[in-house]
Amino acid sequence: MAQPGVLVISHGSREQGWVSLVDEAVGKLAARMDMPVVASYLELVEGRLIQDGITALEDQGVTDIVVIPLFVSSGSTHVDEIAYAIGAKAVPELETDLELFRVRAAVHFGTPMDDHPDIAAMVWDKVSELSVQPKKEVILLVGHGSRHDGFRRRWEEGMSRLAGRVGALSGTSVDYALLSPGNVREKALHWKERGCEVIAAPLFLSEGYFTEKVIPDRIQGLACRYSGKTLLPHPLLSHWMESQAHLMIQSLKS
Repeated sequence: MAQPGVLVISHGSREQGWVSLVDEAVGKLAARMDMPVVASYLELVEGRLIQDGITALEDQGVTDIVVIPLFVSSGSTHVDEIAYAIGAKAVPELETDLELFRVRAAVHFGTPMDDHPDIAAMVWDKVSELSVQPKKEVILLVGHGSRHDGFRRRWEEGMSRLAGRVGALSGTSVDYALLSPGNVREKALHWKERGCEVIAAPLFLSEGYFTEKVIPDRIQGLACRYSGKTLLPHPLLSHWMESQAHLMIQSLKS
């Protein structure tokens, strides 16, 4: 009989505040699950890396590891290399230095956030306080992006769908831009020249260098509204992770 456990994998950070926000969200998930739940990190969090998480679950008797990739887009190259290293795909799309993990349990790999309705609701919650006249505004979703064509297309496809969902919730026009290859300023200027007020919304899990330095630099002098508020903290993130976990666990029973 399968004994499932949940492994939440995110990037990691040297900033303890970043890690604490992820841990808090995963802790809320764990409180609602009747199985082991472990948060692990790709890098920078010593003693809590992906192999540590796998080992911790297997030591508790877990036979099936349900992996939730806590990344905002399927266009992340990290999602690809993690899926390969943990045994969820045979070959990575890009060369990686990530070595294969030691895994005895069966692995069931989920999907990043992309355009899930919970994520759209989170985005709108974070920027709604900046909206004054929705019909005259444009929300500009700003994501990291990728310099690799195939991955960049996934970023664009996911953000385009997410923009549609946020627009339906907000009644505001919604567009998107990427830091890589770098069209944030061009998109903001495009809408400013058409007489729209631009609200920049960072599509990042938690605050850091990109939200505090890079995005403000790209929109400097354009009079865009920007609070810098990221997806975390938000209760819906735990809800999204729970729905991901249950979907995969249900497939184990069918």
